[in-house]
Amino acid sequence: MKRLNRIQSIVFETAYNTNENMLICAPTGAGKTNIAMLTVLHEIRQHVQHGVIKKDEFKIVYVAPMKALAAEMTNYFSKRLEPLGIAVKELTGDMQLSKGEILRTQMLVTTPEKWDVVTRKSVGDVALSQLVKLLILDEVHLLHEDRGPVLESIVARTLRQVESTQSMIRILGLSATLPNYLDVATFLHVNPCIGLFYFDGRFRPVPLGQTFIGIKTTNKVKNHEYLFFLISPISFCFKVMVFVHARNATVRTAMGLREKAKNNGHICHFLPSQGSDYGQVQRSRNKQLRELFPDGFSIHHAGMLRQDRNLVENLFSNGHIKVLVCTATLAWGVNLPAHAVVIKGTQIYAAKRGSFVDLGILDVMQIFGRAGRPQFDKFGEGVIITTHDKLSHYLTLLTQRNPIESQFLESLADNLNAEIALGTVTNVEEAVKWISYTYLYVRMRANPLVYGISHKMDPGLEKHREQLVTEVGRKLDKARMIRFEERTGFFSSTDLGRTASHYYIKYNTIEVKYIVLFWEGDILAIVSKAEEFEQIKVREEEIEELDTLLNDFCELPAPGGVENNYGKINILLQTYISRGEMDSFSLISDSAYVAQNAARIVRALFEIALRKRWPAMTYRLLNLSKVIDKRLWGWVSPLRQFSVLPPSVLTKLEEKNLTVDKMKDMRKDEIGEKSVKQCVHQIPSIAMEATIQPITRTVLRVRLNIAPDFMWNDQVHGTVGEPWWIWVEDPTNDHIYHSEYFIIQKKQVITKEPQILVFTIPIFEPLPSQYYIRAVSDRWLGAEAVCIINFQHLILPERHPPHTELLDLQPLPITALGHREYEVLYKFTHFNPIQTQIFHTVYHTDCNVLLGAPTGSGKTVAAELAIFRVFNKYPTSKAVYIAPLKALVRERIEDWKVRIEEKLGKKVVELTGDVTPDMRAIAQADLIVTTPEKWDGVSRSWQNRSYVQKVSILIIDEIHLLGDERGPVLEVIVSRTNFISSHTEKPVRVVGLSTIKLENKYACFMNKPAFQAIRSHSPAKPVLIFVSSRRQTRLTALDLIAFLMNDIIVTVRDSNLKLTLAFGIGMHHAGLHERDRKTVEELFVNCKIQVLIATSTLAWGVNFPAHLVIVKGTEYYDGKTRRYMDYPITDVLQMMGRAGRPQFDDQGKAVILVHDIKKDFYKKFLYEPFPVESSLLEVLADHLNAEIAAGTITSKQDAMDYITWTYFFRRLIMNPTYYNLDDVSHDTMNKYLSGLVEKSLFDLECSYCIEIGEVRVICASEDSVKGTAGCMFLISDNAEEYTDLPVRHNEDQMNSELAKHLPIEVSPHSFDSSHTKTHLLLQAHFSHAKLPCPDYATDTKTVLDQAIRICQAMLDVAAHHGWLVTALNITSLIQMVVQGRWIHDSSLLTLPYIEVHHLYLFRYVTLVTAAPRFPKVKDEGWFLILGEIDKKELFALKRIGYVRTRNTVSVAFYTPETSGKYIYTLYLMSDSYLGMDQQYDIYLNIIPAILGSDSD
Repeated sequence: MKRLNRIQSIVFETAYNTNENMLICAPTGAGKTNIAMLTVLHEIRQHVQHGVIKKDEFKIVYVAPMKALAAEMTNYFSKRLEPLGIAVKELTGDMQLSKGEILRTQMLVTTPEKWDVVTRKSVGDVALSQLVKLLILDEVHLLHEDRGPVLESIVARTLRQVESTQSMIRILGLSATLPNYLDVATFLHVNPCIGLFYFDGRFRPVPLGQTFIGIKTTNKVKNHEYLFFLISPISFCFKVMVFVHARNATVRTAMGLREKAKNNGHICHFLPSQGSDYGQVQRSRNKQLRELFPDGFSIHHAGMLRQDRNLVENLFSNGHIKVLVCTATLAWGVNLPAHAVVIKGTQIYAAKRGSFVDLGILDVMQIFGRAGRPQFDKFGEGVIITTHDKLSHYLTLLTQRNPIESQFLESLADNLNAEIALGTVTNVEEAVKWISYTYLYVRMRANPLVYGISHKMDPGLEKHREQLVTEVGRKLDKARMIRFEERTGFFSSTDLGRTASHYYIKYNTIEVKYIVLFWEGDILAIVSKAEEFEQIKVREEEIEELDTLLNDFCELPAPGGVENNYGKINILLQTYISRGEMDSFSLISDSAYVAQNAARIVRALFEIALRKRWPAMTYRLLNLSKVIDKRLWGWVSPLRQFSVLPPSVLTKLEEKNLTVDKMKDMRKDEIGEKSVKQCVHQIPSIAMEATIQPITRTVLRVRLNIAPDFMWNDQVHGTVGEPWWIWVEDPTNDHIYHSEYFIIQKKQVITKEPQILVFTIPIFEPLPSQYYIRAVSDRWLGAEAVCIINFQHLILPERHPPHTELLDLQPLPITALGHREYEVLYKFTHFNPIQTQIFHTVYHTDCNVLLGAPTGSGKTVAAELAIFRVFNKYPTSKAVYIAPLKALVRERIEDWKVRIEEKLGKKVVELTGDVTPDMRAIAQADLIVTTPEKWDGVSRSWQNRSYVQKVSILIIDEIHLLGDERGPVLEVIVSRTNFISSHTEKPVRVVGLSTIKLENKYACFMNKPAFQAIRSHSPAKPVLIFVSSRRQTRLTALDLIAFLMNDIIVTVRDSNLKLTLAFGIGMHHAGLHERDRKTVEELFVNCKIQVLIATSTLAWGVNFPAHLVIVKGTEYYDGKTRRYMDYPITDVLQMMGRAGRPQFDDQGKAVILVHDIKKDFYKKFLYEPFPVESSLLEVLADHLNAEIAAGTITSKQDAMDYITWTYFFRRLIMNPTYYNLDDVSHDTMNKYLSGLVEKSLFDLECSYCIEIGEVRVICASEDSVKGTAGCMFLISDNAEEYTDLPVRHNEDQMNSELAKHLPIEVSPHSFDSSHTKTHLLLQAHFSHAKLPCPDYATDTKTVLDQAIRICQAMLDVAAHHGWLVTALNITSLIQMVVQGRWIHDSSLLTLPYIEVHHLYLFRYVTLVTAAPRFPKVKDEGWFLILGEIDKKELFALKRIGYVRTRNTVSVAFYTPETSGKYIYTLYLMSDSYLGMDQQYDIYLNIIPAILGSDSD
């Protein structure tokens, strides 16, 4: 088309140039689809920047009422938008899309139900529904039909989203001509002056002649005769469509008309034109279609297969079919105009009422809309044949139309449950508000009498809406789908309700289903009675065929038999599973509907059984859901899931009763078929091995090792992974104690990489004999594994001693310190009860102390008391304070620099990876504040470091971290301290500070509960919310703003946090700029902002107590295992410990939002203390190596003695089973420890560490390291230090994008590996490449932090082996790391604004390296390397510190044994700058040694 038609021209300005919501009411065929196209183009135009469409910024959703129409619209929009590169996809029950496909699609064409399901799911699809910018609703007048409520629900949800998030979603409604179009406009929030357009019948593209015929006879033959005489003259020249109201009536009417034409000799007028596509029709499976087509007749209804329907549509539009007999679905669906349409009969069967009702006037209008083809006809003809008594009824309806009403009340329960599960409605007040967004509300106000309301009493319908909500709330509460507290009006969702909402299960179905089913027959019988199948009825003509199906294909009894509809549904479902063939098209259609719904219902039942913790039921339902999906009974051979195997082979295998395991062990020639052997190995299977560790007498930790044991094939398994369900069941009590969904990735199957799952389960005394761990594939029949947990040799740990009782003492005044200068350091006048009780022990004795108390109870003061004792009693010795995080060290340093250094005149020094003071500063320090790793490194060489021997007190904060992965370091420090004090006979006091718990609540995961918690527990006091990732800080903050409607605080002048701070909400994570973090911290501490959302690391970091702490989810994404992992218990305790501000609150509140299944576990551990176990075993070799290198351990016996000093040894005696020790007798213990030492020493020997006697390093042979790039591969690919670098969600895609812009290629299959990411970050650091997100900048810091240390160790190894080239390359790499440059870049570019003529400035260089891209301060130094180039051999390596003016350095080396002339090369290389290196040749003349004189 070249120009728009009249209607399109009128609406053009609003559609194409504004963002207004619109409602277009126009006759069928008036070109409404093109108006939709105008709004689509307007939306796309808004996302064009610099001529490029930003495709990831928007989504457009087109909701079409029927799948057929959705398919047609997808086609239409795809073709038209293809030149713009816009992807259009269909998302319906027939056409599923993966998450990735949805992300890559800009326009989705879907059905109301499908879009409702997508927007109901709060997790995962949130991002999708928030990207929607345009929602097009086709055929809005369907609001009065059974499916109207779904439209109301979608619109209400969208409008509330627009209001709560303040985002812009435009709504376009397209409709036939409606009498009460103003009501629909109000419902869609359309401004009637701008966006409402109403075009009546005069705007039809082709004028319509309407004929009404009333018939008195009921004789069917007579009716056919009459119909034939009516259409016969028209069909001579034109195409005719005859609409009937049942699928079987299409065939009957078409056959009757054809018979009549043959008898009257008129058949020649109907014959299709020559050359029409007979072949395609003859290939169709539809018998009637093949019979009717040669005579020019055909049929069309929803029960036909999609390809047959498409074939008929094409043949009719091309003129090969003259008379098409169809059902009304064709009028709603495909745009297929004909010159004349005839409606034969107006009685239509309503399944819900079980009787015939009158055809609705909207259907009549829709069908008449198909009359007249705009391109060919001057006018169209519409004929309606009805009974004589209904004639006046239809005449009246067509002349004065009735308004359309809402059907929402019927499905109010389902829709309210969906909103509660989604979290958008949490109480009666919100539900009342939600109803005000529906069409029901608009019509109740306009026409209250229809809905039984007296309008006068309640003009805003507040009371009536409240009454409706309360009634439905009670119903849902009774069905256990929600919990409804009538007193407070609060709703909370239950598992049952969430499952019903996610699986689109109706409320009545859930009510019926709530009983325990025992076997598959019962389950099928119950499913058959679901409300979803209400409209399926038994037709007279189907009974015989159903009987045959029952006998031939039903493997289980079908209660109800062929006469009842639930019996029919059961038979159809079993026939579908047995892959039985059906003749009747109504049965084929019903069968497809039943299968689709039954699969969904059984899945929902499976989830319910799993939540109820019923193992047998869970297992049966999961299997049954796979049986329906695969259309195979559970007892047939699992190999039937492979379409490549011929049925004859499968039958033979089943006759021989060969199981999959048997076939795996057989040889190819024994089986006979090569393909069978391949398929057997492709059935997913896993091997499981479980080890158990008792944590307390009632809690067990299970480590489950899962190894994939099958061959991967993309055609069979896809390209992602195979999902499994894993649960632990107690067969005696028939209960599931733990369950989880688990995906084995393709990569893990190919590399045979085992996965480790760690979870906790309860145990009870007396001990049960065993538990089972069952793994069942989510998709494959016959793919399952069982692992038995045996409790025979389980030794439960000892019971714990009780807590110290807090005595009722008079609070001590601070004057008890006896030093005026100490007293002025405190702002308070008296110590708190805990400090009072421990004062004497800490301040007046040298006993070792372990203080376990809640966070915020003043443990730091206890540490200070112990430090003051050292200052008083041992003024020449040192105190060391160890905090687990750099952030905590920094906090202590900032505080103590003022209070202890400035006010007491004592020297305080920070010693961390970031800050390394010189030896003099450490020697003079009175108090050293450090991290565990740093102190471990320093104290390893205690014999040579006098300041380590001068330490008289070691204070370890957060000592409960012993049980964490960093625990071994703390353990080694304490053991070494005890060891040192026993050797030097100078006691070192150890003070440990640890955390315990407080009052808490639990809820299930979401932002809405977090908001509710703030409202109910801490409406005006500070709130701290912990989330699992940096991205979550942003998402949570934005969601909370959406729930807030008013400003809490005047806007703060800050760039990144402007939006959230304006609402009194701050964000805090490691990716923020230092200045931004400080701003947020100050605002929160000074109560200028009320809510702070932080990542879990803040719990350990700065001490910001709040009245209420919310832990939003107890899982985080672990890039290493690519799964969500639970936080360590200590982290959760630490976060909770931030609740309650000692100065202001009398109690603190902690709300933990956990996954429902884990609620019991968290309740348990928060009320019962968990012991801290040692993790030393995993890293024992590393620590033994350090002690051997330091000379502390020289024999196996020394190593055994060393272990007895550790915390691990103490716990081994208390909880032997945890460490795999069978009993605690002396001999067994000795054997066990000796085995440990043997294994560790053997590991060290294998990695050449013991001979080298250096830090654990990576050894590389000369050949494997070629150039600096080779070194870099070595570091990034092999260094164990980088295995924990996180690869977060979707970062593999970011890595792949980043790799394209970097010079050195990496393996394209490893973008999800930490090592590859390390490699890319190093390259990006050298290339100054733009990083994809702030997280990468923080990750780069982490990588660079470790890089120098690893390189230095590599350099030592290279020197030890005499590898010259390697040493030079590593040195260059160190320079590159510090400078953030490639070696071949001009070194002068390192400093800003430096040009060649500035070179002379380099003569005066400061001590500190100018390295703007390196994260820490780096002192300048040099390497001296002596080697011989020809042999590539290194003779000597020496490190030199900063050279101020001149410096003389001696280098010792061995001369060659044979005499002669040699040329050695001396390299002087900077350890910081590129391009500063110098190289000198040294000429040596070696002469034979003369006795009595020494040769150099």
